[in-house]
Amino acid sequence: MAGPIDNVVTSGTFNLDGGSFDVDNNVWIVGNDSEVFVIDAAHDADAIAQAVGDRRVKAIVCTHAHDDHVNQAPALADRFSAPIWLNPNEKVLWDMTWPDRQPDADLHDGDVLTAGGIDLRVLQTPGHSPGSSCLYSPELKVVFSGDTLFQGGPGATGRSYSSFDTIIESIRTTLLTLPGDTQVRTGHGDSTKIGDEAPHLEEWIRNGG
Repeated sequence: MAGPIDNVVTSGTFNLDGGSFDVDNNVWIVGNDSEVFVIDAAHDADAIAQAVGDRRVKAIVCTHAHDDHVNQAPALADRFSAPIWLNPNEKVLWDMTWPDRQPDADLHDGDVLTAGGIDLRVLQTPGHSPGSSCLYSPELKVVFSGDTLFQGGPGATGRSYSSFDTIIESIRTTLLTLPGDTQVRTGHGDSTKIGDEAPHLEEWIRNGG
């Protein structure tokens, strides 16, 4: 029996502002034996498709549009006849990678997405990028944080279209209001818990990220 959460780690590059960086990405597959979401289709379409297996992909859900999170979104969307969902404020970043193809539907704060009996509530958390989104499942006690919150601190804000003050506000007012035992499944690296990160907010602010 699969799921409700499967993780595929893929490797490739993140490219922005003229730099290229080697990265390992967490791709999350959420649902049940019949139907799933793919969260952040990164680097290796075949590996992700293998993990999906014969399940229906209801959508390719993008937490944000940095190229390392969306570079396999169209390939997987075509492979599984699934739509791509993304917050519209990410258009400037999406167009850098996919200028000739647009997402199929918009993600907005408060939207509830359902696949395989699992509800994911969209939390708007700008800062790492203009339209960064997290996906919260109260039932699973999990939030998929993209690159907004990691084990040890907020996502990077030193590149174009990012803001440290904005990401701190998003974390303070949205993510840290979730129950402390909520698991944080991140876009890169190890998972953490809201309760483990909350005590360090003021330290992050003092250190400027």
